[in-house]
Amino acid sequence: MAFLAWLSGSPLGEWVSASTWVYPALLFLHTLGLGILVGLNAAVGLRLLGFAPNIPVADMEPLFPYMWSGFWVNAVSGSVLFVADAPKKAANPSFIVKLVLIALAVWVMRALRRHAFPHSSNPSNFLNERVVSRRAKLLAALSLVLWGGAITAGRLMAYTQAIK
Repeated sequence: MAFLAWLSGSPLGEWVSASTWVYPALLFLHTLGLGILVGLNAAVGLRLLGFAPNIPVADMEPLFPYMWSGFWVNAVSGSVLFVADAPKKAANPSFIVKLVLIALAVWVMRALRRHAFPHSSNPSNFLNERVVSRRAKLLAALSLVLWGGAITAGRLMAYTQAIK
């Protein structure tokens, strides 16, 4: 806990927590990154689950770099937000759950790209893009659940107590 206290007392932690504008600006960036990441992930996941069947599956694959951009906006903004109040956030069970769900969701997102778009380097190799593998559907559903859980855990951080 001493390291976490030092982290919050660092110049970065003091700047973020003491400023009228920095913390809200970081929250805005965190929300923007979340919208990009989870919004595009939902579009891909829902398409793989059968929604919007007229949109070719191959057309969804170029969304992954944008999802990763949203992820990195969230990772950076979230890390700086963490520094502002590290001891309190690290002791919050909802924060721990959020991090675990994010780690699982990122793993699923990588697996989803591999399984749903196995021939992404050559789109003409898609055998029948209207047929999505069972594994890709499972990963798509799991991804939606994990990101939804991570968002819920993040919101619950404001309402849950630290572990004593």
